[in-house]
Amino acid sequence: MSELLARLQSDLNAARKAQDKPGTLLLGTLLADVKNRSIELRRDLTDEEVREVLRRGIKRRRESIEMYERAGREELAARERDEVARLETYLPANVSDDEVRAAAAAAIAAGATTIGAVMGKLMPQFKGRAEGATINRIAREELQKQGV
Repeated sequence: MSELLARLQSDLNAARKAQDKPGTLLLGTLLADVKNRSIELRRDLTDEEVREVLRRGIKRRRESIEMYERAGREELAARERDEVARLETYLPANVSDDEVRAAAAAAIAAGATTIGAVMGKLMPQFKGRAEGATINRIAREELQKQGV
């Protein structure tokens, strides 16, 4: 069992003992997603694969936040924001926009002239430490600055 998975299971047990219903539901759902991914791959997951499941859960919740806000359901959006904040505690700290911007500028200077080429260089470098949408936005800004 991966270290992160053991931590999630331990936190689920603590939430159950504390009768923290939202925490129990959130962690239970997340662990079910992890188990489903494990079944899909037919093996135990590594910490990085568990983090990937976490990132997918966060992305799904962020999409829900946008939909709830458009529908005027602020109480549901607030609940989803709380869940995102709780899940983010299990991920390593994100890199700063400045670091991504510097890497994008370096990729463009090295000859990447299209968004696809820049993203191809940046995504492996920042996988798991920055969101794809953020990297894409910064890469497009840098391409415009460079006049490419």
